[in-house]
Amino acid sequence: MAPKKRQKDLLKLFSDITQKTKIVEPMKQLHGTLRDQDAVEREIALIMREIQDRGFFKTKLEPIQLARLITAFHAGKNDTEIARELGDEKLSKTVARARVRLKLFRELDFNMPFDQAQMRTLMSTDKTMREISEELGISPTTLREYRHVIEQKEDVTLDPYLERIRDVMEDRDLTEKMASGLQEDTLGEAIDVSESDSIEIN
Repeated sequence: MAPKKRQKDLLKLFSDITQKTKIVEPMKQLHGTLRDQDAVEREIALIMREIQDRGFFKTKLEPIQLARLITAFHAGKNDTEIARELGDEKLSKTVARARVRLKLFRELDFNMPFDQAQMRTLMSTDKTMREISEELGISPTTLREYRHVIEQKEDVTLDPYLERIRDVMEDRDLTEKMASGLQEDTLGEAIDVSESDSIEIN
């Protein structure tokens, strides 16, 4: 078969395939029914507003910003990148404290240059933060940050709300897997039709 005629036949075949398998329309319907990122963040924001209204969480971040912090953390963003997504890189420390309050820990959070038991023992004494920090060889600011991490790890106040947030995130992950699976199935059908029709052309 001449190259030009074969190219023309293949283009016609592709056009026929897309009409037969209706690749585009099902995907439009899929995206119209499955929750997108904004919907997930809005749902998480409602939970965060409930937490703040009950006085369990004090931060200058709005509920929708906290929701974006959560989704950005799960997307692998660091605190500075999350702060940029929230519109201000200077919010990185605020992001870090809010993240720890939400038990979204990083390995670095527990990379302490001293034994945690030693810090607990010192904190139970009448010593001041400055005296404890000097004994541990760190600054008072760093000591407060480490204490915050340990306290939040042990605090169970937010656990029921965090469980609800995890459920929302898991639903999103399942949705993404469903979307990916449907796309692969649709592509597979198109390839199967393409192969069978190409045999007829040859």
